[in-house]
Amino acid sequence: MKLADQKIYLASKSPRRRELLRQIGIEFELLLLRELTPRGPEVSEAVNPSELATDYVARVTREKLDCARQTMWLRKLPLRTVLAADTTVVLDQRILGKPASLAEATDMLRSLQNRTHQVLTSVAVQRGEDIFQITQSSDVAFGPLTDAMIRAYCATSEPYDKAGGYAIQGLAAMFVHEITGSYSGIMGLPLFETSQLLQQAGLRTL
Repeated sequence: MKLADQKIYLASKSPRRRELLRQIGIEFELLLLRELTPRGPEVSEAVNPSELATDYVARVTREKLDCARQTMWLRKLPLRTVLAADTTVVLDQRILGKPASLAEATDMLRSLQNRTHQVLTSVAVQRGEDIFQITQSSDVAFGPLTDAMIRAYCATSEPYDKAGGYAIQGLAAMFVHEITGSYSGIMGLPLFETSQLLQQAGLRTL
């Protein structure tokens, strides 16, 4: 397989991941997965019964990668390295997805306040037949949140497309007492690990 150039395909609609890749100078084109098809989204984010969070986030990432690669071939696009990622929030081994309603967002934030939870981000890179993948974990400790703070935050648009119902790079930064791990990983793309994967795939990162 002869690659077109050093540019990659990013299989993600997340503006945070785009911003982070630009931060380290990676050129990319978007290769978006469809969410509306007759059979539903191309990649389901439903959790399988008894599935551990680490297995879940790695599996969803690989499914996104596989789907993006198939799309590249079917559309006869220039052959490039593909990057996919998925982020999930875990509290007491319970996966917290994206809240679908005000009530869900409120409940998530109440459960996170005064507690430490984990943010897992899995990143997978494929070049030709070679696949490189890693899952990075960070601990995030929230301070106390009043009902008024939770109501005010949930009245914004921030909680509703984010795993766990918050965006650390946004207003929710004021909730975070301490983090251990990767700030960029909590945002959705751990840059240290991502640059290592891209280097393994033969791309220049500096």
